[in-house]
Amino acid sequence: MITIVLKKIAKKKLAILLTVLFFTLQNFTATAQEKFKVVIDAGHGGSDPGNLGHKSSKYLEKDIVLKIALAVGALLDADENIEVIYTRKDDTFIELHERGTIAQNSKADLFVSIHCDAFGNSSVNGAGTFVLGLHENDRNFEIAKKENSVILMEDNYKEKYDGFDPNSPEAVIGLTMMQEEYLDQSLAIASLIQNNFINAYRRKDRSVKQAGFLVLRNTFMPSVLVETGFLTNTKEGAYLNSKKGQHEMADAIYKAIKSYKKQLDANTVVEVKPKPKPETPKAKTRIVKGVDFRVQIASGTKKLKTEPYNFKGLKGVDRIKIGAHHKYFYGKTSDYLEAKEMQAQARKKGFTSAFVVAFKNEKKVSVKEVLKSN
Repeated sequence: MITIVLKKIAKKKLAILLTVLFFTLQNFTATAQEKFKVVIDAGHGGSDPGNLGHKSSKYLEKDIVLKIALAVGALLDADENIEVIYTRKDDTFIELHERGTIAQNSKADLFVSIHCDAFGNSSVNGAGTFVLGLHENDRNFEIAKKENSVILMEDNYKEKYDGFDPNSPEAVIGLTMMQEEYLDQSLAIASLIQNNFINAYRRKDRSVKQAGFLVLRNTFMPSVLVETGFLTNTKEGAYLNSKKGQHEMADAIYKAIKSYKKQLDANTVVEVKPKPKPETPKAKTRIVKGVDFRVQIASGTKKLKTEPYNFKGLKGVDRIKIGAHHKYFYGKTSDYLEAKEMQAQARKKGFTSAFVVAFKNEKKVSVKEVLKSN
């Protein structure tokens, strides 16, 4: 009888031990998986209220954008494959360079800064999304100047920002070069956000633009700054100050981030292939006739000589002008696997966002569709 009881206890302990081990292993696996990291930056905060909206209202930009930022983060938190990092979660003043440092230190995959706009004419309204770049007109520069002027509240701002003058159009030029290799991805997420604002929630389209926002300077990753609307417009200010407006703006940004991640995942699905048998000769190549694979390493408005010294020593770089931008491609091959090797070489050189693109009859086509049909 005693022996039977002891056996039952032993079995019970073993079952408990196995259960604990199972959940421990599951937690370890979940932790070990690399998550997609998103930094959500609520603009302004603390002693910097941002814009105050229309004179008849009592809005504080810093409070409204914080609520939108937290709502975006809460929605993203439901996805176990996404990690959310906030630059601030309360009414705290965070210096602009610190926001970029937070993104860099967390090795984020995406940086989204959330703001509300203001204008002297109270009839102006609408949502716009910005990426870092040279301002295309005076209005874009004025928006950037307004957001950049917060550095004047910081101690030793000239030393922290290498003498940057927020009132100087020329100073903006120096912001753009280090971010240019992320321009395509920044434009992609910006377009998704803007489309959601317009199509899902019928906001007036102020389009995707480039401007010299200092907060984006040190975010060496795809980065956007969102102006959710104008607090100086009484109707739009009331909308952004409401739970409904904040929820809708947060939902538009959240869904854009999810769509952007889905696009990235779709682009990398083709990278995961079953290991071929050693004797299979096709394992070393994946040639697609009539298609040229190239590795895009940079994009920008500046026309650079395609010499190795401009591209960290990479030889064989070509430049193609598409619209207003010059895109720079490393290598050219009809073998997709060879293109992937070239992508790895480019990333080792420091072009961490390098990706494979495909051209057919000199026109850019979808890599995924090309591989699917061959």
